[in-house]
Amino acid sequence: MGTVGINFGPINSGQGFDVASTVTQILAAEQAVEGPWKTQLSNLQAQDSALSKFGTDLSSLSTALQSLTDFSGVFVSKQGSSSDTSVVALTSASNLAVAGSHTVVVNKLAQTSSQYSDKITNASDTLSGSLSITIGSGQPQVLNVSGSTLSQLAASINGASMGVSASVVTDTTGSRLSLVSRTSGLAGEITMNTSSLNDDVTGNPIGFQVGMHGQDASLTVDGLDTTSASNTVTGVIPGVTFQILSVSSSTNPVQVQITNDNSSIEQAMASFVSAYNAVADDIKSQEGKDSNGNPEPLYGDPTVTLIQNQLTQGLLSDAASGTIKSLSQFGISVDKLGHLNIDGGTLDSSLNSNFADIQGFFQNANSFGQSFTSTLNGLSSTSTTGAITLALKQNSAQEDALNENISDQEARIADDKSRLTTQLNLANQILQSLPDQLNSINQLYSAITGYNTGQ
Repeated sequence: MGTVGINFGPINSGQGFDVASTVTQILAAEQAVEGPWKTQLSNLQAQDSALSKFGTDLSSLSTALQSLTDFSGVFVSKQGSSSDTSVVALTSASNLAVAGSHTVVVNKLAQTSSQYSDKITNASDTLSGSLSITIGSGQPQVLNVSGSTLSQLAASINGASMGVSASVVTDTTGSRLSLVSRTSGLAGEITMNTSSLNDDVTGNPIGFQVGMHGQDASLTVDGLDTTSASNTVTGVIPGVTFQILSVSSSTNPVQVQITNDNSSIEQAMASFVSAYNAVADDIKSQEGKDSNGNPEPLYGDPTVTLIQNQLTQGLLSDAASGTIKSLSQFGISVDKLGHLNIDGGTLDSSLNSNFADIQGFFQNANSFGQSFTSTLNGLSSTSTTGAITLALKQNSAQEDALNENISDQEARIADDKSRLTTQLNLANQILQSLPDQLNSINQLYSAITGYNTGQ
């Protein structure tokens, strides 16, 4: 510890000394104790930042891998196409669909039953009587009509949930009540009984005519005859929904092609590679020294070594699936910098020729995908036992201890500062009062002795 000098000039000058500066000099030694603690704390915080970056990028890698290992992920996505979209248009292909080709012949489109009333010249005329509506093989539903206009009758039918949608159609010659079945196909056929429905003003009975009969679609899929109540056909080809738009001919059937969604798989592979390379860059960034010549925060840290070794071993793990035994077989290779690279042509070709084996490479029990997932879980910052979590926890304990030391030392310094300031202010007051005290002594001495000290 260095010495502290107090400069207050001649004893009888009354100058005193700079208390604040003196206190600062005295406390400097105590504050110097905090230096190593603060340096260590700063280093630990830099490590935390680097470890958190590892945790974030490892989490992104886990998410990217999950899209390939998920049993309902990209490997089950399907695409479909139609050789004649004016006849058959594909709507969707779910994960239940199986890649393959199907032959579709549309013999007849589905129709929704409809009926319309006789024309009523004056739409304000009131009606009386009743009407009965039967849908398919269901029970008749009767609605009594008394003093209702055509539009009021339509509202009553809709409110009664009679299985039809009612509306009034008006042109220059008059108005009609239109009824459209709410059930498509043959099962929605409308049967009307309106023998007692009359126009109160004209006295004319009101009858109904068939606009369109309910009809099921008729089609042949891969040589099997089938029907559909709707022109939206679901389940005839497992997992596939398609619209039939027009009738085809048996001599020119439509080819429906269901294929694996290679583009989505290739995009997921690219995301996996990109996420892996981000972690590889994190490892590389902790090697050597920074631009100022200082070691990187995690230089030589065992956690980084563990991450590097685990990822390398994971890529080289023996997890064969049929003909596929490594990433390189379907176009993913490792370069000298530890980065993954994709050969798009090789990947696409491999998906076309070995789709099931590549899927198994990521999803089978003890596969590469399952094994690498376990590796990432063991390194992550989200698992309570992950390497990143444990490293951050260890750092946190050290940081807590250092912060406590610094806080305690700051409290001691504050106490010492208060005490020293009080003591030195008192000493300073004594020094500043010495000239007055000496003058008083001289005056007393002169009075007693008669000696003039001023001469």
